[in-house]
Amino acid sequence: MFTGLVEEIGVVRSLSPQGRGIRITVAAQRVLHDIHIDDSISINGVCQTVVRRDASSFDVEAVEETLLKTTFSTLYPGKRVNLERALAIGDRLGGHIVQGHVDTRGTVRAIRKHETSWLVTIEFPQEFARYIVPVGSICVDGVSLTVARLEHAAFTVSIIPHTWVHTTLHELAVGNTVNLEFDVLGKYIERMMLHHYHRHTLDPTHALPHSQSITDISEEWLTRMGYS
Repeated sequence: MFTGLVEEIGVVRSLSPQGRGIRITVAAQRVLHDIHIDDSISINGVCQTVVRRDASSFDVEAVEETLLKTTFSTLYPGKRVNLERALAIGDRLGGHIVQGHVDTRGTVRAIRKHETSWLVTIEFPQEFARYIVPVGSICVDGVSLTVARLEHAAFTVSIIPHTWVHTTLHELAVGNTVNLEFDVLGKYIERMMLHHYHRHTLDPTHALPHSQSITDISEEWLTRMGYS
């Protein structure tokens, strides 16, 4: 588990094919102080397992599914990436709960400089809209951010100067793709509500289809199920 607070920016040193996946060598400094083989590490928001390390770099192996769902397929030697070690028990949870399990990729639609911040608007597949709420948490390329505005299939985050400078977000350009992980708490709530619905609906033939959003459940149904 991670928090979305980037510890340092690493640099992809090399990529080598590994079946349908790739082996990635990342040059780093700070995260190497106490990282070991088999430890988890977040690379641009993607949870990976360290399979080799030395004094200046570490290796991970990204499988085919990871390449399909994340931006790892666009990595290249020299690419800078956000790094975070797994959360240790007793650490402060300064960001939000991040699993490193990327849900989908988003596309940067606009970047606007304000006096004390940057506003970045990102498009995402519309079927994930139910997991985003205004002023809620979202993880973008491994960075814990707060949703400032929400549209039909796009959201905007406001980024403070410290985060802008100390992550790779300042290197983004319009058209770039980013890794997105939505708040896991929302996913669990949706799953529990759907399970509750299927178990307690008066007419099983009216059960909510898996493709239907939890937001389609009506106030009348919630009242009937005992919620008030």
